[in-house]
Amino acid sequence: MAIDTSHPEGAPNRDKAIAAFLALLAGRRFEDIGLAEVAGRAGLKLSQLRAEFGSTLAIYAAHVKAIDEAVLDGVDGDMGEETHRDRLFDILMRRIETLAPHKEAVRSMLDSARRNPPLAFALNGIAVRSQKWMLEAAGISTTGPRGMLRAQGAAFLFARVVGVWLDEDEGLDRTMAALDRGLASAERWDGFLGDLCAIPCALRRPRRRRRRPLDEGPAEASAA
Repeated sequence: MAIDTSHPEGAPNRDKAIAAFLALLAGRRFEDIGLAEVAGRAGLKLSQLRAEFGSTLAIYAAHVKAIDEAVLDGVDGDMGEETHRDRLFDILMRRIETLAPHKEAVRSMLDSARRNPPLAFALNGIAVRSQKWMLEAAGISTTGPRGMLRAQGAAFLFARVVGVWLDEDEGLDRTMAALDRGLASAERWDGFLGDLCAIPCALRRPRRRRRRPLDEGPAEASAA
């Protein structure tokens, strides 16, 4: 799918840099793309690019943030009687649709991550931060340790769905089926996680002391 890399004169330098980077990423490996090349493609001076970004990874993170904002902007605040699972399904499918113009750039980035563990680790952090917003938009709390695990689980789930999406040439049937299965599994996992989180609370409850029978003397006396 063709990527719109146009950046009219009035576009902010930030947007020009992101568009140029995505255009390069669609046909090149992430690790082979230099900042000077991004600046040249965007029609910017290096000083202008530096004023916006400190690295190519920062440019990619800005692209992910822009996708977050586009998805969140389209979320209907009044979701009626929809379940959390249905809301999250709609939100993540909207995210897939928003990513569609950048499909080849996404494919390239994931290919690089498979060969580069430090890059994969950094991308995971970006993905977890992004999924926190997706979960919150679906009405699912991301506070506390349980919320952190939810966000990490959502990042893993979405990465698997994206893998299916990248292999799907036409339509989104397989992608939607993969997402539906993933959410069903996540629902069971979250219920199990809830049970685990309840265990420490139960252990912290004060136990009632056993009352000593009336005919039993003091402990010191019985010990004698």
